[in-house]
Amino acid sequence: MIIYGVALLSVCLLVGQFTGELLGQWLGVQANVGGVGIAMLLLVVVCESPRLAVLVKGAAGEGIRFWSAMYIPIVVAMAASQNVVAAVNGGMLAIVAAVVAVVLSFALVPVLSRSANASSQHDSATPGADS
Repeated sequence: MIIYGVALLSVCLLVGQFTGELLGQWLGVQANVGGVGIAMLLLVVVCESPRLAVLVKGAAGEGIRFWSAMYIPIVVAMAASQNVVAAVNGGMLAIVAAVVAVVLSFALVPVLSRSANASSQHDSATPGADS
C-alpha cells in the first residue's frame, strides 16, 4: 500500500508548489516562495491529522511513513540544486553566505547532541519524571 504514500506525497507537493507560486505572485516576486517548505509542513500536518488516522494504520501507513521520510531529503535536494544555480549566477556573496551557513550548521551538531544527551540524562535522573 505504498501507493497511498505516493499519492499523499504528490498532493502535498502540488498544493505546496501552487501555494508557493501564488505567494510569490502576491508578493510581487517572479519565483516560488516557500513551496517546498509549505509542502513539507502540509505533509506533516496531514500525516498527524486525526481524520486521516485510518490511512496511517496498517500497510498503508507504512507506505505513508516511508514516503514521508523520503520526501524531505529528495525535495530539499531538488530545491538545493536550483538554489545553487541561482547562487552561482548571483555572485560570490551568495556562495560565501551558503558556505558559512553550512559550516555553522556542522559546528552546531555536537552542541545540540550534547544538549540532547544532557536533557535525556536529566529527565531519567529526575524522580517521578515518568508520572
